[in-house]
Amino acid sequence: MRIYVDINAERDGDGTSARPFRHIDDAARIAMPGDEVLVAPGIYREYVDPRHAGTEDARITYRSVEPLGAVITGAEEVRNWEPYQGDVWVARVDNTVFGDYNPYATYVYGDWYFAGRSKHTGVVYLNDKAMYEAASIEACIKAEPSETSWEPEASVYQWYAEQDGGQTVIYANFQGRNPNEENVEINVRRECFMPSETGIGYITVSGFTITKAATTWAPPAAYQDGMIGPHWSKGWIIEDCEISNSKCAGISLGKYYDPDNDHYFTTRHVKSPTQMERDAVCRGQYHGWLKEKVGGHIIRRCNIHDCQQGGVIGRMGGVFSLIEDNHIHHINNMMELGGAEIAGIKMHAAIDVTIRRNWIHHCTMGIWCDWEAQGTRISQNLLHDNQRPTFAKQLKGGMMSQDLFVEVGHGPTLIDNNILLSDATLRFATQGVAMVHNLICGAFTCVGGGTGPRYTPYHIPHRTEVMGFMTILHGDDRFYNNIFVQKWPAEPFVTLHDSDDGKDEENREVGTHVWNGYPTYEEWIAMFDMDTDTPDMVKLDPAHNHALPVWCRGNVYFNGAKAWEHETDCLVDAEHPVSVEVTVGEDGRPRLETNLYDVLDDFRAGMVDSDVLGRAFEPEQRFENPDGTRIVFDRDYFGAHRGVAVVPGPLAGVGEVGQPLC
Repeated sequence: MRIYVDINAERDGDGTSARPFRHIDDAARIAMPGDEVLVAPGIYREYVDPRHAGTEDARITYRSVEPLGAVITGAEEVRNWEPYQGDVWVARVDNTVFGDYNPYATYVYGDWYFAGRSKHTGVVYLNDKAMYEAASIEACIKAEPSETSWEPEASVYQWYAEQDGGQTVIYANFQGRNPNEENVEINVRRECFMPSETGIGYITVSGFTITKAATTWAPPAAYQDGMIGPHWSKGWIIEDCEISNSKCAGISLGKYYDPDNDHYFTTRHVKSPTQMERDAVCRGQYHGWLKEKVGGHIIRRCNIHDCQQGGVIGRMGGVFSLIEDNHIHHINNMMELGGAEIAGIKMHAAIDVTIRRNWIHHCTMGIWCDWEAQGTRISQNLLHDNQRPTFAKQLKGGMMSQDLFVEVGHGPTLIDNNILLSDATLRFATQGVAMVHNLICGAFTCVGGGTGPRYTPYHIPHRTEVMGFMTILHGDDRFYNNIFVQKWPAEPFVTLHDSDDGKDEENREVGTHVWNGYPTYEEWIAMFDMDTDTPDMVKLDPAHNHALPVWCRGNVYFNGAKAWEHETDCLVDAEHPVSVEVTVGEDGRPRLETNLYDVLDDFRAGMVDSDVLGRAFEPEQRFENPDGTRIVFDRDYFGAHRGVAVVPGPLAGVGEVGQPLC
């Protein structure tokens, strides 16, 4: 059955083409498996709460009949502004507008949030652009630019809110503009399109603009909301949407709500947030965390931008998902929020998750796979400019920037055929990673550190059931057929600590040399007395706690990039300068400009497959496809074929340089 919705209809109808509903949520009340909800262009100021699940064979589809023409927004217009002082205006809003959730009385705060309880989930928008929250009326009047913002010229547009009886009073500095003549909105709803109940699976959301929700901070041991998401269910498809201006997360593939473990550390203090993450994993089994019930979502061809925590986030609920062909950009650029859950894509337990062909740039972090990145594959993505601008100070409590962060996982985590151009490529506080056929212009940081004594889970291969827990030994990493270019200055980079006044220096020298001191496989296995059947547990204890081996072959190093001390089958060229740049043409598509394939000349490498990569140590799982089949790396960034003469890096040949990358 087709159900019709048109906000511009003369009056509420019954969902037929002749008498459409005026609200999408009315259709959501009656849509059943196999139904298609067709939504006409217009602005829908509502929260859509799907009541019924589709099935694998009969999905429920919500479709904007004009691509991006139907706008679901969590915001309302404000037209009753009055002059207050200077460029500041004031408006009063009855709190009945907000119901039981007032964003202007709700702070962004919770576990793993480091920037202090000072920002609310509410936002004022001027012509679709978020304004900055001031600390007081006086600060709003002064409207001094932010020292940490990545766009300081925009940070002088500021607002401040306070409660007065049954009203929210909002002051806003519009920098000389008359707000009653502009499009000024405030977000009033927490979410735009998300079931209030779990288990509402097999829904497709296609072609909508989804914007301006007062989402809350979404750490791993708490309910995770977003402007749109499946809320602990199975088989959603979110496609061809534009998703922007969430206070925290744009899309949530996240966790179930558990009142006994919801921001436990923040509210009760007595257990560490790391322990509560372990609890969340184990308690998840009682909440149906199984392949048959949760995950398997698809997010594709979406434009996700200007969200202040993450573009796509998830804890456990995103397992077995596919995130492909998205443009994710300008995430956390306002630098109002700081904490350990911020990235273009931030996934905990990305079990058998494939992240491919995405263009990710100008984010505090590009992709962050935290805990249980097992069977995760990050492939054919373009990441660049995921680094703090030189003019911006580091936000106290804010996270450091890099293209990729893989943290306290046991693998296998596969990173292949990517173009990684920011000054830090990968924060390597993990083990069990394979990097194959990437172009890498930034450094590896945190190698051998950043994990502490954190015992984290690993799982039955291609399942969610927990196999065991173990701390991170480091190593168990593989580097095949990558090209390393020292594009950025090699001097150490100074970073601030999150919760004290200390500082650290991070590596900015490009290459695999940061594994100097790690053993080869032959050196490592020799520690275990493999020629005896009566092993001595006490004698072997140091070996069981030793760093794991590293494998390197077929890599290329330019501009001073350095190779691992044990690598012999490689090319190190310090003589020929190599340049690598991404330019965006008038068509809005990025292109690679480089001379490296001219300098590479005739150096060739061997073909790599799952057998070459072997198994990640702790879960004893191969680097393989989610269905357990072998991977052969005979396709490049574009999907072009690699022949027997294998060119290192993500492109099979020089002829592909200059083609649109997305």
